[in-house]
Amino acid sequence: QVRLVESGGGLVQAGGSLRLSCAASGSTFNNYYPMAWFRQAPGKEREFVAAISWSGSSTYYADSVKDRFTISRDNAKNTVYLQMNSLNSEDTAVYYCAADRRGYGGSSKFNYDYWGQGTQVTVSS
Repeated sequence: QVRLVESGGGLVQAGGSLRLSCAASGSTFNNYYPMAWFRQAPGKEREFVAAISWSGSSTYYADSVKDRFTISRDNAKNTVYLQMNSLNSEDTAVYYCAADRRGYGGSSKFNYDYWGQGTQVTVSS
C-alpha cells in the first residue's frame, strides 16, 4: 500500500510561483521508486510535466515547462517537490504526483503505479 498526498496548490497571478509537495507513505513504498508530476486541465488528457530518478541525479521535463519548473526530492522525508516559476494561464490544471514501483520512470503515465488525489493550480491573467 502506497499513499501519495499532494499539497501546495492554489491561485496565483501570471508570472508568479508555487511550490508543490508530494508526501509518500505506506508499508511498501521505498525511495527507489522513480517519481513524477503530471497535470490535467479541464477537457484534456493527463499530461507529463516532470520526472525524477530515485537518486535525484536524473530529471526530465516536458518542453512546455522546461526552464520554468524544477523537480526535486528529499528521500529522507519521502517527499518530492515541484517548483513552478513564471506561471501562465496554460499551467492551470490539477497536478498529480505519481510513483513507479517497477523502476521505468520517464514520461509515460502508464509506467506509474501509484497516484495522489491531485492539487489544483489556477493561474489568473
